Amino acid sequence: MSKKVSTAVVLMVAFMFGLGVKQAASQDTPAAKPAPQAVEPGHAYRLDFTVSEVEDGKKINSRQYSMNIRGGEQDEIKIGTRVPVESKNGEFQYIDVGTTIWCRLRDRTDVTWLAGDVMLNLRAEISNFAVPDQQGQNVHPTLRQLKIEGSTIAIVGKPLVVGSVDDPNSKRQFQLEVTVNKLK
Repeated sequence: MSKKVSTAVVLMVAFMFGLGVKQAASQDTPAAKPAPQAVEPGHAYRLDFTVSEVEDGKKINSRQYSMNIRGGEQDEIKIGTRVPVESKNGEFQYIDVGTTIWCRLRDRTDVTWLAGDVMLNLRAEISNFAVPDQQGQNVHPTLRQLKIEGSTIAIVGKPLVVGSVDDPNSKRQFQLEVTVNKLK
């Protein structure tokens, strides 16, 4: 019986020694990290946005905005005024009144897409003060706002209406159009 016990003790010591050597060896050599993948920079694009105001099917006003952006990146256009608004007991809070267009563009990465397609994620927020005669008897200024947000696939070189919104206070409609052009 003592022969079996001594054999078991020897095997345990050998097993423990083997684990210790293996752990020490693994601590001595740093784990191999995968080499960073070379990422090809995205193509450069110019995005032309048009915000149109349409009444009875006729364009009565439009504004143009443009940005240059690389595929895989995001950017923003912002124009307007920060207006102080009294919140409570003489404390003021500032709100942005104007136009903000945020966009993320991704080059075509999936072989099922057609050549020349890009993926757009965008958000447009437009606000302005209501015309005084539309405010009625209200002493405080009234803000009008519209927001269009979404994702779509655009074809390079072709205009695309991303969204349209009806103004609930008139017969007007606002449309956001984008044209994506590839830069050389």
